[in-house]
Amino acid sequence: MHDEKVMDHFQNPRNVGSIEDASAVGEAGNPADGDTIRLYLRIEENTIVDAKVKIFGCPTAIAAASVLTELVMGKSLDEALAVRNEDVSAALGGLPEGKLHCSVLAEAVLEDAISQYLGNRD
Repeated sequence: MHDEKVMDHFQNPRNVGSIEDASAVGEAGNPADGDTIRLYLRIEENTIVDAKVKIFGCPTAIAAASVLTELVMGKSLDEALAVRNEDVSAALGGLPEGKLHCSVLAEAVLEDAISQYLGNRD
């Protein structure tokens, strides 16, 4: 049984889509279960001003990607890098142990997008 917050983000995912000319695009997937998240970020003056996701996966993966966008928008890159899978899980009301990989996937895609952005600035 999914928590009410998970079901809300699954049935009404926030910030779905892509950002044309995104500042960064990250991708992470879990080959074991097929969950994949692509995260698009628009970054201005070291702040994430927009975040969009495309998700293929189970309801919990969709919810984790959705809530991730809400957690990072308006944050500086340093603040966003401090967002951990535990934060994603907590924002969804806590995930059962068997679904924690979904919050880990959300953390991984965020790290991938920000690493790509920082790497392109050099």
